[in-house]
Amino acid sequence: MTPGPMHAAIFCAALAPCAIAFAQQDLAAAEQNYQRALAYCNNGSLPRPERDACVRDAGNALDRARGGAPTGEEDVTSPGGRATVVIPDGSPLPLSDSTTVTSPDGRSTIVLPAGGSRPLPNQ
Repeated sequence: MTPGPMHAAIFCAALAPCAIAFAQQDLAAAEQNYQRALAYCNNGSLPRPERDACVRDAGNALDRARGGAPTGEEDVTSPGGRATVVIPDGSPLPLSDSTTVTSPDGRSTIVLPAGGSRPLPNQ
């Protein structure tokens, strides 16, 4: 019997779970390697610059195992125009457009939270 499209479909259907299990094992191994690398980086034997580079390299290796680095980042100006915030692509804008009020005695400026609630005066 000559192999045809039906045989190929059956072969692929049988092979798919094996490929998924293999990929999950690779990801699990990569996460274990990441945890081991972090433990080494944070054991206290490295100076700060080398520790930071070690953590960064461990994260990059995990990103490569997961299929690449996360999506890019974008610079967004806060709604109040006072700050530039770096956020991942597609994430919601940060709540920040705080308003300010002057204290009753005029000696200080109070920054209200982004929700706009006012602090209660001390009784």
